[in-house]
Amino acid sequence: MERPVAIDEEYIFEGRAIISETDTKGIITYANRKFCEIAGYTPSELKGQPHNIIRHPDMPKAAFAQMWEAIQSGKSWHGIVKNLRKDGLYYWVETEISPVRDKEGNITGYIAARKPASRKNIDEVAQLYRTMIEKEK
Repeated sequence: MERPVAIDEEYIFEGRAIISETDTKGIITYANRKFCEIAGYTPSELKGQPHNIIRHPDMPKAAFAQMWEAIQSGKSWHGIVKNLRKDGLYYWVETEISPVRDKEGNITGYIAARKPASRKNIDEVAQLYRTMIEKEK
């Protein structure tokens, strides 16, 4: 089993994708084993919780507003996200969120797949997020 590596309280991971599913309100209905491992929660601790249980305070509200606007309108959203682990460490992921639809085409939830973000992408987006947070104050 792969072991976490903490660097300045950043959790670095490799390997399989982190997968989660939510209902239309963002409540977690499924979290794969990798998601539980990386976030530091058990499946029962995650299921039924709002997905923002892992939201890092460094993430600007505007980034999530853009995400919700896209997925609620039926589009996929792609972005770099800084998440907070249960133990206080954080990790960066490249995220793709897509609507899940029923047979009639109605959105019934969302599925997200994440992989480790590259250092280059993290460095680029971290400055942008700092600027966005300053504007939110």
